Amino acid sequence: MNQSVTPVIELKQQLDALHVDDQRGFVRLSTPCRVGHLLGWLNVQSVLPRLYWKAREDDATEYAMVGAVKVFSSLAALQIDQAALAAYPGEQPEYVGGMAFDAGVPGWADFHPYHFILPRIELKRGKQGATLSLNLRFDDRHPESEIAQARACLAALEEEQPLPRRLPDTYQREDHPTQQQWGALVTQLTHSDHLHHIPKVVLSRETSLTTAESPSPWALLARWQSGAADCFHFGIQLTPDAAFIGCPPERLYKREGQHLDSEALAGTTHRGGDVQQDQALATELLVDKKNRLENQCVYQQLLTQLEPLSSQIDMGEAHIVKLRSVQHIRRLIHAELYKDVSDQQLLEMLPPTPAVAGVPRESALAFIRQHESHQRGWYAGAFGRVSHASSDLTVAIRCAYIGPTEIRLYAGAGIVAGSRPDEEWRELDAKIADIMSLLGMG
Repeated sequence: MNQSVTPVIELKQQLDALHVDDQRGFVRLSTPCRVGHLLGWLNVQSVLPRLYWKAREDDATEYAMVGAVKVFSSLAALQIDQAALAAYPGEQPEYVGGMAFDAGVPGWADFHPYHFILPRIELKRGKQGATLSLNLRFDDRHPESEIAQARACLAALEEEQPLPRRLPDTYQREDHPTQQQWGALVTQLTHSDHLHHIPKVVLSRETSLTTAESPSPWALLARWQSGAADCFHFGIQLTPDAAFIGCPPERLYKREGQHLDSEALAGTTHRGGDVQQDQALATELLVDKKNRLENQCVYQQLLTQLEPLSSQIDMGEAHIVKLRSVQHIRRLIHAELYKDVSDQQLLEMLPPTPAVAGVPRESALAFIRQHESHQRGWYAGAFGRVSHASSDLTVAIRCAYIGPTEIRLYAGAGIVAGSRPDEEWRELDAKIADIMSLLGMG
């Protein structure tokens, strides 16, 4: 952070002047600041957890966060906390975090099925500039202890530094499943007897890249996001040795009050070598029977899930979303939620979506649990920001788990009638092509 000592001292002075006995609920102390690169600031911080979030809109606020005022390991606990703080007047907090693809199976070490965080320090940059904030709460803890923890976190903040540029020179690649195993699974799923019971299963692949020392997750995310316009950008580091980052294109939902936006993003083809070829591929994708069926499975299930929660639902026309290496079919969904519908209900109802699991969901999940040998963990789960007034979450695809000596990349493909093993395998490669090229393997 440029001249970051000044805003830190300002926050310390605000903390010194705070009349603790008069405080109730949530308190945010803030000061304007100057910052060059939020990920450069985040990379040098020693306080954990470290989190990053930016929605896909050009004018979306960018968040870099460290430390935790409070951590929630269930949706119910998060909802209770939101309701408790909403009883106090004034500003309400924003919680950031995510959830696993399948809470019912073992996941990644240190990544619980649900993990939402009320951060201690927030560095935010929006249309009005950058702000450094210190979060406090006084409703359920000893005031002196809260102040002491806040001081310690402020004292530990470091100044922004340039991101490291070095990447590993060599990797050892291993795919789970192998291409041969993948082909057998696709053949099984596309058999007529199987399709009668489960018309769509989203199979996934874990590509493990072993190296002597993995790169900084924040430096890798910075390079990735520079070529991932129109995508969400996220990162979470809970321990010194493990981080999860991604640049996914798909929104789970965005809620403003009781208005909700969601989408069906399914059906994929690659990008063309020139404008004419690219448009021809897009036109072919929109009319392709297999890809239209894949997208239809998603939006019909989303409509079914949202119907009991909504007074009105509208769906847009199918259109093409062009990303760097692939293009998708997308249909937007808009709903007006009933007044008492909460984020807890939405997060219990919507994920995992048919775009990353299948239809019917429980049958598809049963197949995935039985036949996928790798752990999906938070891949294809949800990640984002939740608050009393509004929430915005992405489906955690186009992502990478970063360990000390290993990078694990994940990609999935919807297997429906008409799916061919080799084509679906190439689709998986296309979906990880961007980050593979950043690692010098594309």
